[in-house]
Amino acid sequence: MLRQQLNDTLKDAMKAKEDRKVSTIRLINAALKDRDIQARSKGNADGISEDEILSLLQSMVKQRRDSIEAYTKGGRADLAQQEAEEIACIENFLPEQLSSDEMSAAIDRAIEEKEADCIKDMGKVMGFLKENYAGRMDFSKVSGAVKDRLGAC
Repeated sequence: MLRQQLNDTLKDAMKAKEDRKVSTIRLINAALKDRDIQARSKGNADGISEDEILSLLQSMVKQRRDSIEAYTKGGRADLAQQEAEEIACIENFLPEQLSSDEMSAAIDRAIEEKEADCIKDMGKVMGFLKENYAGRMDFSKVSGAVKDRLGAC
């Protein structure tokens, strides 16, 4: 489904001569193809799953946000703007992100569901969240929140 959406959007962008969108989607497709090749070498002939595609898109957004920060510090507003345009394009393929309150409630639900009570249960909680909220939250932020909630034991 997501693969088809990417291809349809690429065709539309090419027809509309939207150069930034075309180049961004081509970058996504190249990264997707690379991941598919890696998956095939591990015995998965179908390539990566929808959840893995969402994870790939999230990491691409994170990379661009880091680049914007670096370009802004370096006084390269033009390059920062280019990265922001790419983020806007990539985010069109991601589901709506959870608000901080929704994310907190999801963490609480995961902790309760997995009966987690200390940091050693973090893997169970993160696995539950990734399974149920793939593409809808930034897991680098979530892991910190889960650590804080579970504490040491």
